[in-house]
Amino acid sequence: MAEQKPKNPEKHSTYLPKEKLSSKPFHDTPMIDTLESGPWPSFVTGLKRLAMNEKHGNMMVDLLGQLEHSYKTRLGYWKGGTVSVFGYGGGIIPRFTELMGDDGKAMFPESKEFHTIRVQPPAGNHYTTDMLRQLSNSWNEYGSGLIAFHGQTGNIMFIGTTTDNVQPFFDDINAYGWDLGGAGPCVRTGMSCVGAARCEQSCANEQKIHRLLVNNFLDDMHRPALPYKFKFKVSGCPNDCMNSIQRSDFAVIGTWRDDMKVDQEEVKKFVAAKGRQYVIDSVVNMCPTRALSLKDDDTLDVDNRNCVRCMHCINVMTKALSPGDDHGVTILLGGKRTLKIGDTMGTVIVPFMKLETEEDYEKLVELSEEIIDFWAENALEHERVGETVDRIGLVNFLEGIDVEVDPNMITEARQSSYVRMDTWDEEADKWKERQAG
Repeated sequence: MAEQKPKNPEKHSTYLPKEKLSSKPFHDTPMIDTLESGPWPSFVTGLKRLAMNEKHGNMMVDLLGQLEHSYKTRLGYWKGGTVSVFGYGGGIIPRFTELMGDDGKAMFPESKEFHTIRVQPPAGNHYTTDMLRQLSNSWNEYGSGLIAFHGQTGNIMFIGTTTDNVQPFFDDINAYGWDLGGAGPCVRTGMSCVGAARCEQSCANEQKIHRLLVNNFLDDMHRPALPYKFKFKVSGCPNDCMNSIQRSDFAVIGTWRDDMKVDQEEVKKFVAAKGRQYVIDSVVNMCPTRALSLKDDDTLDVDNRNCVRCMHCINVMTKALSPGDDHGVTILLGGKRTLKIGDTMGTVIVPFMKLETEEDYEKLVELSEEIIDFWAENALEHERVGETVDRIGLVNFLEGIDVEVDPNMITEARQSSYVRMDTWDEEADKWKERQAG
């Protein structure tokens, strides 16, 4: 079978222009060249394509040279520093080369400064092609042309520019509506899923939550003054496409508290199409709390009291099953990657919060303010929220942010309760009084 070739080769990941417009010759790079030999597209080809460009090609030529040197020595040769724009204390990741020749000058002078600029994406990552062209044109003017959509925090990463070009690039994109993201010990750029714009499982207004939280903390984002980073992430349903439970200090996840909706006619159609054994093996038996059972008449029975919103059955039987109508959000605190302690998942601090009125949204913002204020005052240097909770205890943290202990606050579903068992009756009575009130 003849090998298929791309219809638009100049837009393909393997494309290299025939004519090299940059003036500096390529360095010998045998080690990184091998990364192009595999079956998948290589970032090395992308860098080489940029290196052929007349405007910023020489920078990329030297970048490839330094990368090759790092592969040979198995060491990195970048150091940080201080680079910023007027009025901001963050948003830039400075990167200066440490590779110097015997004369004290940079071995790869064209890439001796290779800073990254973090720019906030729109909520839900909704772009128009005009937006993308405008940003690309600006970066081609002031930077290397290398862009990553998106970094782990959620920012658009404009990778590779000089100190002198940082301010002009920011002025250019800021004039048509873009702002820097967070970098350093600050509130970081928030992320939200595409949500109700495309997803039928959405249980919250993800973009509104995202913008309210981020806009409220813009000063803390642009002027780092916190013990360490603080991340917001918003997912519209328990599928948690933003990985907010694992990757954010303050996770907002859409959910529902009434019964899951079941269309029994669609259930029967699904069973007829897939077979009873498939439904039992792939849906019923996969339920972590055994809350599902398939009846003899091919209808599905749901034990909603034991449903933990894992979303597996809904994802498999999308037409037949869907979230309930009483929507709200669950708020979790303390997710992060390894730092002072190991990886942590978010801990539930608000099992369910309605977000219907402006007052509801104000309560959400006020809670986030209480958390950040208490953490900023009590955390050790370089300590994430999850580590502060681990060090002082969840009960003390909840008292500090004026949140009542609730039996539904869990770290592992259906296993661990934060209500002490030796005072269970008293705590249960308090909870019942709050519910009655």
